[in-house]
Amino acid sequence: MAPNIAPYGSWKSPITADLIARGAVRLMQVVLDGEDIYWLESRPAEGGRYVIVKRSPDGTVSDVTPAPFYARTTVHEYGGGDFLVYKSTVYFSNFKDQRLYVQKPGAAPQPITPEKAFRYADAVIDTYRNRLICVREDHTVAGREAVNTIVGVKLDGDPDGGRVLVSGNDFYASPRLSPDGTKLAWLTWNHPNMPWDGTELWVAEIAHDGSLNNFQKIAGGPTESIFQPEWSPDGTLYFVSDRTGWWNLYRWRDGQVEALTQEQAEFGQPQWVFGMSTYAFVSERELVCAYTQNGVWRLARLDTVTKKLESIETPYTEIGYVRATSQSVVFRGGSPTEMLSIVRLDIRTQRYEVLRRSSELSFDEGYLSFAQSLEFPTEGGKTAYAFFYPPKNKDFQAPPGEKPPLLVLSHGGPTSATTSTLKLEIQFWTSRGFAVVDVNYGGSTGYGREYRERLKGQWGVVDVDDCVNAAKYLVQQGLVDGERVAIRGGSAGGYTTLCALTFRKFFKAGASYFGVSDLEALDKDTHKFESRYNRSLIGPYPEKRDLYYQRSPIHFAHQISCPMIFFQGLEDQVVPPSQSELMVEALRKQGIPVAYLAFEGEQHGFRKAENIKRSLEAELYFYSKVFGFASADPIEPVRIENL
Repeated sequence: MAPNIAPYGSWKSPITADLIARGAVRLMQVVLDGEDIYWLESRPAEGGRYVIVKRSPDGTVSDVTPAPFYARTTVHEYGGGDFLVYKSTVYFSNFKDQRLYVQKPGAAPQPITPEKAFRYADAVIDTYRNRLICVREDHTVAGREAVNTIVGVKLDGDPDGGRVLVSGNDFYASPRLSPDGTKLAWLTWNHPNMPWDGTELWVAEIAHDGSLNNFQKIAGGPTESIFQPEWSPDGTLYFVSDRTGWWNLYRWRDGQVEALTQEQAEFGQPQWVFGMSTYAFVSERELVCAYTQNGVWRLARLDTVTKKLESIETPYTEIGYVRATSQSVVFRGGSPTEMLSIVRLDIRTQRYEVLRRSSELSFDEGYLSFAQSLEFPTEGGKTAYAFFYPPKNKDFQAPPGEKPPLLVLSHGGPTSATTSTLKLEIQFWTSRGFAVVDVNYGGSTGYGREYRERLKGQWGVVDVDDCVNAAKYLVQQGLVDGERVAIRGGSAGGYTTLCALTFRKFFKAGASYFGVSDLEALDKDTHKFESRYNRSLIGPYPEKRDLYYQRSPIHFAHQISCPMIFFQGLEDQVVPPSQSELMVEALRKQGIPVAYLAFEGEQHGFRKAENIKRSLEAELYFYSKVFGFASADPIEPVRIENL
């Protein structure tokens, strides 16, 4: 049957906002306990509740976390490392009160820490001393910056909320106990560094009374980022370091640090959350690792004796949360044709089994646009990277001569990266006739430290240049309509969006999701983890206060000349609502078309199905009015002022 002729943007699509919001879960942290496999999933249909899920050897999948419990820590606000399992007993942080709970098989969760302003993350079990060892964030003193330490928490209940084992620095992560229980390794860093700037790896011996002594720094420093310390089965300490400019694998043995890989590839990731893992041990002699080159993740096995790195063929281009036993490797994987899933690889047969998909929805490939890797020229004769998605819908084609509107995506972080994994949120746009370009601007991870550091002192410049140049490249190639180019982003991506619309006259519309508009206010009003982040992204404060002013869209909102829509969670502790509200008010006064949707109960990033649905549909409605096409979907109207 011949496709219908209809303008781009107005195509009818089976990939609806309602299906995206209610039909997909976020899959996170993987934990192995014997033959049982556990993972964490966030469910928009349950208000974003985080649930620990267990898969038994017989294939039975069951929820572990009973409602209303919610397994999520807020250490560093972003959390991660929310739970662990030992011999079928689960220990987890509960979102509502941030206490640690123990949940024995068949029993209800019971708290083991007091009702006090403590938060816990990234725990390991110390069976030799009947305790958990974990990161604790102390918020007990109002008006003081939170205090981070490593503590021991008694398994049978700890009324003190833990015994401090390591303290004195601003941040700690990854406490890891040696197999014989005699040594503890951990990561630490101080302001103004973020963990991808510089961290230190330390080891100490554990004394008879459980305290630590004989502290020894193994690796790292202000300009060397260490990632994922891990003890091998024979008690050797492994870790990832970017000392060569690329995150490679190393080990510490006989008092010496030894390189295991020397690739122009990244075996590490930016530690925005706890509990990340890119490698795991199959045996004393073999580990399985994931690494990324040019935005594509791969899986490999490493012989720890010969140092031979051997590729493992997989269909996946995004791989994380790697865990292993002698029989299998379990990870979270995705590809251009497959949404993120929990996957198990049988080491002996090399067969893959998908244990859980982030969505059980399936669509005819005639409605799906698959990522195309894009390299494009940018400022200073340099190259930047992106994934391009042309519009695609088997039921429609555009009138002759029409080119599609383009949506430029600017990822959050900004020290992060986008991947080519199939994302229904992108397909929502492409199946309606939009082209999408998802930009890994300078500052993104996965391309080495030098690329990551392009953003040092240049946030709001390099990222904006790369987003503009990605769009210009596609316009020059004749692939998109240069008069209908919009940019959207959340958090740091929202800041890039606001800067692009304030300081460049290129885009015709934009959507900011909880975007930063005032760098100085952010510096004074954000949480501890990111409170000095701008020192590297912008410059030292207050010495460079003029630069903070010059790079803050709020002071130059009068320069915005195109329509904008804003989305904001009213309980956001990372980017407070005032950051959006001040911009909205400025545009309102100038007579620029503007819309604002604020959501009660949402924090940094929307987790509730109804709000995910509403924001997607509202954004589509907004573009339909701005770019002049009729949406095929019945959408609740959005109040657009000054239109």
